[in-house]
Amino acid sequence: MARATRRGPLAVPDLVARAREGDPAAVARLITLVEDASPHLREVMSALREHVGGAHVLGITGAPGVGKSTSTNALVAALRRAGKRVGVLAIDPSSPFSGGALLGDRVRMGDHALDRDVYIRSMGARGHLGGLAWSTPQAVRVLDAAGCDVVVVETVGVGQSEVEVAGLADTTLVLLAPGMGDGIQAAKAGILEVGDVYAVNKADREGADRTRRELRTMLTMAERRDGAWRPPVLQTVASTGQGIDELLGEIDRHAAWLGESGELVRRRTARARREVEAIALAALRERWGQAGGAADLDRLASRVASGDVDPYAAADELLAQD
Repeated sequence: MARATRRGPLAVPDLVARAREGDPAAVARLITLVEDASPHLREVMSALREHVGGAHVLGITGAPGVGKSTSTNALVAALRRAGKRVGVLAIDPSSPFSGGALLGDRVRMGDHALDRDVYIRSMGARGHLGGLAWSTPQAVRVLDAAGCDVVVVETVGVGQSEVEVAGLADTTLVLLAPGMGDGIQAAKAGILEVGDVYAVNKADREGADRTRRELRTMLTMAERRDGAWRPPVLQTVASTGQGIDELLGEIDRHAAWLGESGELVRRRTARARREVEAIALAALRERWGQAGGAADLDRLASRVASGDVDPYAAADELLAQD
């Protein structure tokens, strides 16, 4: 879906109203404003405020090569059969030159390109660690307010550092594949603690049953943040659709448990806390830079490098300045 143009004056109320009606160009324009950190962003978020909270946010993560895009494509098809309106944010590696998304998951999810009830957007990570783009939380808000029943966030596929999606999603789906050393990778990445549903994709390959057994064993030993929920481990072949309906059933079961247990409120409150903190810190950094803090930092960095002062003392001096 092409980005909206920037021609003409920006009328935020009209843009939000059109997005609420399902206008893909309006949704695209709003997400562009988010990605560009537009001066209109505060007005946009204020206008969206009363329309958010209805979408279930599904995070999909896993090491490169496990079939995240194929699985996302298959899950979107299953969600559409269930009558759900779906938004997809596919976080891709960024071009080092333009900062734009490099791989273009929209190409790999072309099955849904003409469906007006599916909105797919590739977003460049732009150097942000953790598998997401820095603007992902606000983009999720846009799709939520635009009437999506489910917002799928597919991480960039960077392996051990992409557990940040668990802080954004209501339900985190972790994908693994046989023959890729995923048992060891899972233990290293910490995804044993953050996944809510696990799927061994490419289960038609040799070793799928062993990978599933090993994962189940490791999950029984892992310390969970929500001990009452026992993550299921399924097997899928996303390229053929095998096991996808069962996988969606487990995702729905987790969504129901979140509401019944009160965990949904806890997770969303924690998410909002991180979002507010990130916005406040970004504003403080900008204000500090405008006040000449960067020059002070350069001066103190030179003193630390020359051995005149240690870094903690330099930081204390920097913080003590008006």
